[in-house]
Amino acid sequence: MQFSAKYSSSTISLAQWLPCTEAEGPGKRFALWVQGCPFRCAGCCNPEMLSTQGGQKVSIAWIISQLQTSAEKNSLDGITLLGGEPFAQPGPLAQLAQAAHAIDLTVMIFSGYTREVLEGHVDSGVKQLFSETDILVDGLYNKDRPEFQRRWIGSSNQKIHFLTDRVEKNDPRWQRSNTLEIRLEKQSLTINGFPAAHAKQFWRRIPVSQRQRPKNSSEES
Repeated sequence: MQFSAKYSSSTISLAQWLPCTEAEGPGKRFALWVQGCPFRCAGCCNPEMLSTQGGQKVSIAWIISQLQTSAEKNSLDGITLLGGEPFAQPGPLAQLAQAAHAIDLTVMIFSGYTREVLEGHVDSGVKQLFSETDILVDGLYNKDRPEFQRRWIGSSNQKIHFLTDRVEKNDPRWQRSNTLEIRLEKQSLTINGFPAAHAKQFWRRIPVSQRQRPKNSSEES
């Protein structure tokens, strides 16, 4: 299935991506961290992704091509959108979510906005991205309310919403312990996942490596 022509003009500001991870949601998932966030949660684990001035401009068509390749190679279960704030770049990400659904992948999003705010939003892009979301983890991160029971959740005030029947609410993977993944490829170090509380001071996300970045990605077809 080809999406490149349809989405060739759509771009996002990208902070980091991984073709396959099991530390950012249930199953094997393509994970994408967007650059830029309107919130400033104290203790944010990705402070380098807050500014809208960082990251790299990449085309949705290029991202979709990487998603398709990974889905075939790794038998993916879904895609997870994090950041940064995914709903700050809703239109292009809605296109990515549509493409994920077209190849039978689920869409999971972590957002500082609550479900109620997103449901009542007037922006067409926000409405479209929300309609393509299968699992929403919502609410601002609160460092004073760390979550110790629910997997993949940062603080106890945040809620999990299963919005479609594409996902199983009683999936046993939600009850397992959080994991941290460390990758060292050539001179590129990437760390992702949810570390134990005592290890958070060692946790750093490394920006997208040159190996991961496409050349002139906003023009890729």
